[in-house]
Amino acid sequence: MMEMHATARWFLALGASNAMLAVILGAFGAHALKYKLDEGMLAIYQTGNDYHFYHALGLIFIGIISILIPTTIWIKISGWAMLSGIVLFCVSLYCLSIFNVRWLGMITPFGGLLFIIAWATLCIAVFNAELD
Repeated sequence: MMEMHATARWFLALGASNAMLAVILGAFGAHALKYKLDEGMLAIYQTGNDYHFYHALGLIFIGIISILIPTTIWIKISGWAMLSGIVLFCVSLYCLSIFNVRWLGMITPFGGLLFIIAWATLCIAVFNAELD
């Protein structure tokens, strides 16, 4: 039986916990916020929730890939950039929609950039992997 290394364990656990949190926040948005936010703010919340869930799955994907290929700095950058993107992009949209704090909209693009970096560095990691 193969032992799971720390990088895989971290990103699998972070991905699973973020997926759980995305489901909880999605249900919160659908039920508790449905009549409290206007249609535009609810759409912003939903966008944050969609990206949260996609990138939680991305973290799980990174954890699985780090089991299959040798762990490099590219894998680690990918995972931490994806997690940071969730915080900056998704949390800024959650807070923008719920608390109407408009300046948070300036943070959101940095989270999007981190998502791009995460996927790009994952691509580099896969292409540079030395497989048996």
